[in-house]
Amino acid sequence: MATTTTAAPALTRDKMDIPRRSVNVGRFLAWVFMILVILASLFPFYWMLRTALSSNNALYAGSDSLLPVDPSLGGFQRVFGLQTGQEALDAGGAGQPIDFWHYLANSVIVSTLITAGQVFFSAMAAYAFARLQWRHREKVFGFFLAGLMIPAIFTLLPNFVLIKELGLVDTLLGISLPTMLMTPFAVFFLRQFFLGISREVEEAALVEGASKVRVFFRLILPMSSAPIATLAILTYITSWNEYFWPLMVSYTDRSRVLTVALGVFKSQTPQTGPDWSGLMAATLVAALPMLVLFFVFAKRIVNSIGFSGIK
Repeated sequence: MATTTTAAPALTRDKMDIPRRSVNVGRFLAWVFMILVILASLFPFYWMLRTALSSNNALYAGSDSLLPVDPSLGGFQRVFGLQTGQEALDAGGAGQPIDFWHYLANSVIVSTLITAGQVFFSAMAAYAFARLQWRHREKVFGFFLAGLMIPAIFTLLPNFVLIKELGLVDTLLGISLPTMLMTPFAVFFLRQFFLGISREVEEAALVEGASKVRVFFRLILPMSSAPIATLAILTYITSWNEYFWPLMVSYTDRSRVLTVALGVFKSQTPQTGPDWSGLMAATLVAALPMLVLFFVFAKRIVNSIGFSGIK
């Protein structure tokens, strides 16, 4: 018995075609633009590192070089006080050393005072605006929030007069006090989060006999650890980078913070010009802790800002 077999139909080219991903020109251009923005943002930090690792005497001769000119750690040695005055002058730096560790300690103290006070008092004010019921609460909050529209430079002179009358000029407390209590942004930031906390949890604690103060410290603050940590990081970075107000208040090394000290260090001009190598080394060391702090907590900062309703 003969059997016949029929050949399977050949797969046509149309059935074997694999869909091709079309090149998204807009997405490609967006990536190119973002890469250019990142490079433009990082280039000043690279140039700062390049200058810090260069010899101050050779900087002007190799100003067009992208690599360190006559590589040397002399700038960092002058910052940390590892060079004598004569050695610094021979290297093209300033003969007057910078008391880096003293200025660094002042910056840490000021930033810590401002951060601790601002976060604590702003949290209490935000809780009052979000949870406590009192007359004209919304109107007072709107008036308080209007402070965001007042430029900071307008408050410098009144704050200076107040600090002078209190006898706190040229002190670390005088530098910290104007922003140590609270700021409109900090109150608004925490109020947005407090409004999202379930009232049932708070009411259950009140039914159990807890007071408003106990609810705030034992319930609200632990539940708000993420936005409070975010606010603390932003406040610390801002206070660390502050320059103009500490410049107005501090007159001597006793209360001089690191940002002001860098300006004084730049003004100490040796025979060949400013000590750019030492200045960039000091700037890099001063900025490095804040850069690390921001990059470590960048994701938390973005998530907390989005969750708090700040778009």
